[in-house]
Amino acid sequence: MKPTGLSLIALAVFFNLPFARLAATFDYPDILRQPTEVILTAFTAGGPALIATWYAFALAALLFIPVALAHAFAKNRLTTAPALAISAGLIGSLSGLLQAMGLLRWVVVVPALAASGDANGFALIHAYAGMALGEHLGQVLMAGHIGLIAAMQGREAARLTAATGALSAALIGFGAFEGPALALGLNGEVFGLSAIAGFLVLTVWMIASGFALLRRA
Repeated sequence: MKPTGLSLIALAVFFNLPFARLAATFDYPDILRQPTEVILTAFTAGGPALIATWYAFALAALLFIPVALAHAFAKNRLTTAPALAISAGLIGSLSGLLQAMGLLRWVVVVPALAASGDANGFALIHAYAGMALGEHLGQVLMAGHIGLIAAMQGREAARLTAATGALSAALIGFGAFEGPALALGLNGEVFGLSAIAGFLVLTVWMIASGFALLRRA
């Protein structure tokens, strides 16, 4: 359990580093809802450093896969709650993969689109890989993963950690519907704010869960 606890804490810190840099240098996540020309101009101005930051963000999503599996299976959960543990591990892995796929568009696709000025191509890949795969499906699955582990934590009498996880799951799950809301012509701002708040609570939950596993070890 000690490696899992340390991994949870390290990943909680790591994924906030590229997020903070993107917020400071690329006006992320607000810029994602700006006109295509504004996004591409800002992306081009960011240069290789911005691409490297996006890659680090995608790497954090990929690292979530083994950490999610280890967290789901910790504390003999495969024995005490096999259905919850396997479900949490599976959907957590899918969440990390989908979010990494969405984030990697900034590394392998957007540079070519920005160089050619292909606004229509960017709009399509931005909507599909970003909003549909990463921000909607990826976050819905992440909310499910967190909720299932929180349910197991509640059964283990870790009530405060379980409540924190449940709050994160609810906020991220609600925030994941920004894309469908925009498609229906609704204001998506409240969904975006919910997602940001959910990931902040997720950081707290991962660190708390990590320390709980370290204490048990």
